[in-house]
Amino acid sequence: MGYKTLCFGLLCILLANYIYLPIPENIEERWKVQFLDAGIRMLSFMAKMFENMGLMKYQDFLSILLRLQLTKPVSDENITVIDTDFSDIPVRLYLPKRKSERKRPAVIYIHGGAFTLGSCKLHPYDYLNRWTANKLDAVVVGLDYRLAPQHPFPAALEDCVLVIKFFLQDTILQKYGVDPTRICISGDSSGGTLAATATQLLQNNPEHKDKIKAQALLYPGLQFIDIWMPSHRDYEHGPFLSREIGIKLGCLYVTEDTALPQAMQKNEHMPKGSRHLFKFVNWSDFLPEKYKKNHVYTEPSLGKLNAFYPAFVDSRLSPLLVSDSQLQSLPLTYILTCEHDILRDDGLIYITQLRKVGVQVTHDHIEDGIHGAMLLITVPYNLHLGLRIRDKYISWLEKNL
Repeated sequence: MGYKTLCFGLLCILLANYIYLPIPENIEERWKVQFLDAGIRMLSFMAKMFENMGLMKYQDFLSILLRLQLTKPVSDENITVIDTDFSDIPVRLYLPKRKSERKRPAVIYIHGGAFTLGSCKLHPYDYLNRWTANKLDAVVVGLDYRLAPQHPFPAALEDCVLVIKFFLQDTILQKYGVDPTRICISGDSSGGTLAATATQLLQNNPEHKDKIKAQALLYPGLQFIDIWMPSHRDYEHGPFLSREIGIKLGCLYVTEDTALPQAMQKNEHMPKGSRHLFKFVNWSDFLPEKYKKNHVYTEPSLGKLNAFYPAFVDSRLSPLLVSDSQLQSLPLTYILTCEHDILRDDGLIYITQLRKVGVQVTHDHIEDGIHGAMLLITVPYNLHLGLRIRDKYISWLEKNL
């Protein structure tokens, strides 16, 4: 009994320590966010502990917890929900039941999860996609791409591109009553990365370019080059997504070599001969002054990591690396960024790049925003911030799709 009491006491002390880590003052529902942030830190701590004990991998522990939120394809009075596959890749379709006098718009939604976690069938994504279908009278496609580390880069992207190409076929669009000129590719977090890259790859394809009217990126991560931007420094410990967790999970998309996250923590992961890429992500050139604050730009260190990973010089992993001529042809774009988010600056840089070449961009910046808020829009969380982000995203789609 004494041993159990001691363990419980230590657990309470640890939880209290996490709970009382600073949370930005302007955040709505501050105590709710503080409690949820503490829970994420505790789960991350337990995942690391189990991994160190050899019981299970870090990401496997988190994946087990997320599976508790998986949903069945339940239809309702407004929407028919179907689990099927496109090009042998699992998808969930949301098909409005009411009759429509004209063809419907469509949204292809790519879920987040640092390329290693998640599913379009998780309760928050099922809710969001169902809501989108209802509000827009749109066909919505959620897709379950292969996850790392079992399926490293570029597996997730390849799956997304295959699903989009399959859906954009004239016969498929006709089958589901979709207007081929009103299709949007959307995604949040790493799903935003995949949506941005897939749009870049398909927009110049004569067979598909005129069928992608818009892209919508919610707090996307858009580069793996410089992991020490102002947003990484200011929000290194979160809330919700800490730099440590982001790096630990994101690295698994490239390799399971534990030397990589250690090098990335020091911004020493880029290979020799890659300095020419820094101009695409040099935040001192792209960020508005407001976000630079008093930070001083320093280049990532080159050649410190013994292994060479080609993914780090590949624009399919870091969509910020494409040239101006490639960006010019991109469609109508919506980007939502959150102030208290380590990925904030990726989105801000992309906005600057796109506007510079004439792409029409709508930008919503949430001053009290935190990463991953869209995962907290359902019971039992009902985070007001997540609902605000949902409404901004849907409002833009209603006006532009």
